[in-house]
Amino acid sequence: MSGAELAPFVSGIAFAYLAGVSIVLVVIDLSSHRLPNRVVLPSYVVALLLFAAASALTADPGRLLRTVAGMVILFACYFAMRLASPGSLGGGDVKLAGLLGLYFGWIGWSAILIGTAAAFLIGGTQAIAMILMRRADRRTRIAFGPAMLAGAWVAIIAAALPTLLPTPPGS
Repeated sequence: MSGAELAPFVSGIAFAYLAGVSIVLVVIDLSSHRLPNRVVLPSYVVALLLFAAASALTADPGRLLRTVAGMVILFACYFAMRLASPGSLGGGDVKLAGLLGLYFGWIGWSAILIGTAAAFLIGGTQAIAMILMRRADRRTRIAFGPAMLAGAWVAIIAAALPTLLPTPPGS
């Protein structure tokens, strides 16, 4: 098996790892409003190592550079939002944003926009629904990590969908 054939398998392991971490983080954040460093920070290392290996297998350092840039950009954006409105985002959300930025960067620039927009759309819809059901008011803390992870999976699935769907005859 050549490096180019092995690279999708290696990057696939990274996404499988994110799937497992997503479940763990959603459960923890919903129950305690925390995204613990002991889960998030090692995930950076795992993702970086796997994406670096996949990039090396394809001799595509540009993709790894975009991956790291995605991390930096999304971390910086969430950090700026936290500074602008300290009560609106937690530090765990900022760290999770950097991790998700790694995955978005691996997929492509559009994934950053899709994943981030989907997270805020999902989180906003959740907040409105809770207010309408009188389970929350404007001051209620709502865990944002699950919405961020759901938005990430929207972007990941949107990127994978064209490769999963059969090509129509005559195309």
